[in-house]
Amino acid sequence: MATDVFIREDLQPYLPEENVFAFIAGMEGEEFRALESRRTIAVDLGGKRYFVKYHRGIPSAEILKNLMQLRLPVVSARNEWLALSRLKTLGIKVPQIAAYGKRGLLPQTCESFIVTDDVGTQENLEDLTRDWHSKPPAFTDKLSLIREVAAISRRMHSNGICHRDFYICHFMVTGNIAQAGEDGQTLTLIDLHRALVKRNLERRWVIKDIGSLYFSAMDIGLTARDLFRFVRLYSGMSVKKALIRERDFWEQVRQRAKKLRSRHP
Repeated sequence: MATDVFIREDLQPYLPEENVFAFIAGMEGEEFRALESRRTIAVDLGGKRYFVKYHRGIPSAEILKNLMQLRLPVVSARNEWLALSRLKTLGIKVPQIAAYGKRGLLPQTCESFIVTDDVGTQENLEDLTRDWHSKPPAFTDKLSLIREVAAISRRMHSNGICHRDFYICHFMVTGNIAQAGEDGQTLTLIDLHRALVKRNLERRWVIKDIGSLYFSAMDIGLTARDLFRFVRLYSGMSVKKALIRERDFWEQVRQRAKKLRSRHP
């Protein structure tokens, strides 16, 4: 059975390498998600807080159901490990990997886990923008956040990575908004268990990501000018040129957001 295990040095006293899969499966902590094939908890080890995601084999019927719905099933922690590793090299802030393991080849029987450092905040971009209608932010703060989200989105997609749950709630506020910029040091991108890392990322995945992002930001009080700023920053060209050259792309993004809005009014 193929087995791959990494445990960062500071966690080695707390995770037994020989029986680490059984140990991870039996850990107790603050539970955030409990599905048939996946469980997410927060634990304290050595005075530090970590998030632990444990994956067990997914039944063939569930795999078939996802495929029939044109959805890629999440079968292990490998996608998240690849995405976090790649995004880190691109200079995008993500949770740091503290441990990772995978054994088995078949999705029905493989077992895997990933442990990440807690990013140290419970406020995400959805929380931050919740009252923008009644309490508008400073223009400079709003502009900084638009720039940073656009920069993260562009860098991620241009390097073959699709988040697949690309909503503003998955941007954690971990820095000073006034210092936000293209370096992406104010926001930390989380929840990448469904992410795709591909050499050639098909356009449909990018449309789904940006459409989901737009949907999640529809009701926070953004103006048409704010949306055009994002288009300019994301596309790397003037708004006029972007809406001419990539008219179909942005229309499909709008349709994706509209479809999600109809499902979640």
